[in-house]
Amino acid sequence: MDSLETERTTIGWAARDPSGVLSPYTYTLRNTGPEDVLIKVTYCGICHTDLHQIKNEVSKSQSRYPMVPGHEVVGEVVEVGSDVSKFRVGDCVGAGLLVQCCGICRPCISEMEQYCNKKIWSYNDVYADGKPTQGGFAQCMIVHQMFVVKIPDGMTPEQAAPLLCAGVTVYSPLNHFGLNKSGLRGGILGLGGVGHMGVKIAKAMGHHVTVISSSDRKREEAIDHLGADDYLVSSDSIRMQEAADSLDYIIDTVPVFHPLEPYLSLLQLDGKLILMGAINTPLQFVSPMVMLGRKTITGSFIGSMKEIEEMLEFWREKGLTSMIEMVKMDYVNTALQRLEKNDVRYRFVIDVAGSKLDQ
Repeated sequence: MDSLETERTTIGWAARDPSGVLSPYTYTLRNTGPEDVLIKVTYCGICHTDLHQIKNEVSKSQSRYPMVPGHEVVGEVVEVGSDVSKFRVGDCVGAGLLVQCCGICRPCISEMEQYCNKKIWSYNDVYADGKPTQGGFAQCMIVHQMFVVKIPDGMTPEQAAPLLCAGVTVYSPLNHFGLNKSGLRGGILGLGGVGHMGVKIAKAMGHHVTVISSSDRKREEAIDHLGADDYLVSSDSIRMQEAADSLDYIIDTVPVFHPLEPYLSLLQLDGKLILMGAINTPLQFVSPMVMLGRKTITGSFIGSMKEIEEMLEFWREKGLTSMIEMVKMDYVNTALQRLEKNDVRYRFVIDVAGSKLDQ
């Protein structure tokens, strides 16, 4: 079979500036090697991170343009390098937020490469050869086999896409902190793309799940459609007080500044508040809220490749489904506007293969 060690071009949809407006963009993929996999993209989820990156909202002056976003990538293997052993042409595979790591630091050796300080993002980053990384809103991607996963047989590819970021983001801390045993009582703060995954995964683990939100608007969806056991409105002081000291953990998915104290009060002894929203404003709390219950405020970032594989198999075994809205690429700018307003239930997935990317 021919080597992948040649450059090739592809078409994606890129942002050119912080307006975040995407349009067709032809570019050259990076130089490739014997352990690389060429993936024809079929579906790609849209994450809030995509919105922040294309608008240069993560850290000012950090975004690199033109930028092709997308890190919940599912596609078909169309070619493999000479040293690729894990995948074959025709396999349905996925790729997530990372495309490279150093391989020698403590996180990498411990199979927690998402915490490598030299990791390379799937887009808005630069490879060692100086070529910019570009994401999955495109015809194809070239990814090192270490950062590719097989989509389990029987799982529809569009359903798998949101799991590669939103799904593993919830699964990883529950797994790492030993919160994957049945009988626990958990809270999901914020019912968006990650939050709805949290409800589904926690319920499948046998937990009693309470959704916590700023309004009553999503109560019916949370309980009747997602299967949550209870619903708390954070401004309802009576109900919040009644629920005090009742939860083993809270998955906090809120991506904007919010007080922590009301939610710390819901945790029982040794409870954990696990932060997942990228917030650039310092958060505040009074220390007795933590000290008097030996409570923990911690964070978690996506998941390792090993955890992605475990989570995909868990999802398949439990027969779970994502709640998605399918769109074509020509709708992507409208989808991003709607996402900014939280007007999606609960994840947009782009039908890349079914879209005309050059117009």
